[in-house]
This record gives sequence, structure tokens and C-alpha cells, in this order.
Amino acid sequence: MKKALICGVSGQDGAFLSQLLLEKGYEVHGASRDADINLFSNLCTLGLRDRVALTSVTLSDFRSVLQALIKIEPDEVYNLAGQSSVALSFEQPVETMESISIGTLTLLEAIRFSKMPIRFYSAGSSECFGDIGSVAANEETPFAPRSPYAVAKSAAFWQTANYRDAYGLFGCTGILFNHESFLRPERFVTRKIVSAACRIAAGSKETLLLGDISIRRDWGWAPDYVEAMWLMLQQDQADDFVIATGEAHSLQEFVERVFETCGLDWKDHVEFDEHLKRPAEIRANRGDPRKAEQQLGWKPKHFMHDVVRLMVDAERRATGN
Repeated sequence: MKKALICGVSGQDGAFLSQLLLEKGYEVHGASRDADINLFSNLCTLGLRDRVALTSVTLSDFRSVLQALIKIEPDEVYNLAGQSSVALSFEQPVETMESISIGTLTLLEAIRFSKMPIRFYSAGSSECFGDIGSVAANEETPFAPRSPYAVAKSAAFWQTANYRDAYGLFGCTGILFNHESFLRPERFVTRKIVSAACRIAAGSKETLLLGDISIRRDWGWAPDYVEAMWLMLQQDQADDFVIATGEAHSLQEFVERVFETCGLDWKDHVEFDEHLKRPAEIRANRGDPRKAEQQLGWKPKHFMHDVVRLMVDAERRATGN
């Protein structure tokens, strides 16, 4: 039985990855900064709370990380931890850099020091590419980060590549484009839109406030994307991969589809709020997942319209609306 350690197990991707690995027969360990007080609500939602062995690990503390590796002896380590909001990174740039970049470096150094044959996955981000317009970004597209979050993710990418090249560690980065699900907290705009639309459809008189809805994103379904993470660590050679649908849609299109699914006209319920605009915004991004298809055999099973339907259905089941 393989053993996996998932850092950031309490998040959306951590929960879905736990589900996938358990289905594949893994012994799954999940790391959180303080496992004793974390409610692990996403694991509970998926019915996995009692099937994942939980441990407290502080990724900025080398001793804490090394102790966890020695105790668990994992075959695979997935680093999904760190501050995950682009918007919040403008308000908390130091915390963002420390939790993402320093956390990744600490894991890499602990793996190197342990001398264990651990395969390491690092969660990258399409935000690293910056504003690429209509061009589909692939693994050769230069980084041009436009937020503290993207800067931290870029640093983590190069740290992983350096440990792979310099020390021979099996380290991969998945450069994931936007991937959503019903496990997203409402600070993420997709879940914010879905939750508000469902409440309004149920009779709420609220108005949904949004920033720039002309931005374009490549939206996929999170359970599809965690499968790509696992596939990367099953290859003979460590490498980096763009994971995306290859399609871009505007936020306005997303809003229209959500409200339409709820039987509403979005124009009657949405207003623009200048204060919700970011200091530096990416106007458009789209990924080119052909390398993942060719080398991993991975293709997205769901696209933007599927994501909307699945999120609205889940919201209705959860709230009874």
C-alpha cells in the first residue's frame, strides 16, 4: 500500500485528492498547521474525515516537516498548502510569500535531508503567466506575475525545478488554471456568484456586488485536476505540466450561466462595485493542456458550463433551495 502525505488537506484540492487516493488504495495522511482544532469541513462534506490520518505540521518549521516525513515515511508528498486567495495576497503579501514559497522550500529541503525516495508535487498556478491575452499558455510560456500570490507561486515553481536539477529529487509542478467546485469558500468569486444566485432564486432581495466582469478565465472542475496531480507522480521522469481546459470565458458569461440555471436574469440582480477591483488585474488567461494529454493521458472531463451546473446543483442540495 502506497502512503501519501497531503499538505493543505483541508482545502478544496486536498479533500478531492484525498478522495482520489483513497479510491486507489493509498494510506492517506493529511497535514494541517493545527490538526487538533481544524474542523476539516471539506473532508467531512466528502465523508472522509475518519479515513484520513491527520497530523499537525508547520511548513515554515524545518524540524516539524522533517519529523512528519520520518514518522509517516510517505511515498508521495503533495504540497497544496499556503494562502490561496489572489485578492487577499495584496493585503497580506508577507504571509502569502512565507506560506507558499518558504513552505515549498522547507518541504524540498526536508525531503533532500531525509534521503527518502519521495515523489513531490508542488501546486503551481496560471497566475504566474500574468496577462497573456488570447494566447494559450503552455510549459514554455514565460512567467510575468502580477500579484504577490503569483510571485510566491513563481518562486515555488523555480525552487522545485532547482531541486530536481541540482539534487535529483523527483519534483513536479502542476501549473493549474482556475478549477472550481462546491468546496470553494465564498471568498472565491465563483462560489460567491453561485451562492448568491441560489439565495436570490429562493426569495432573497439581495444584490450581488462584483468587480470587473469582463475578465476572461479558463475554468475547470477540481476533481478532474487532482487526477492530473496524481498522474504526474506516476511518470518515469519528473516534469512540469499545464493543466487547463483550453477554453476561456468571461466572468460575465459565468454570471449569466449561473443566473440562467437558477431561472433568473442576472442584469436584475448584479451591480458593479469599484472597490472589488484588484490593484493589478489579469485581463485574460487560457491554458494549453496538450502536453498533459500527450504525456499523462489526461484530458478535462468538464468545462465551464458543466462547472456551473455542478456547483448550482450542489448548492441547492446543501441549502434546500
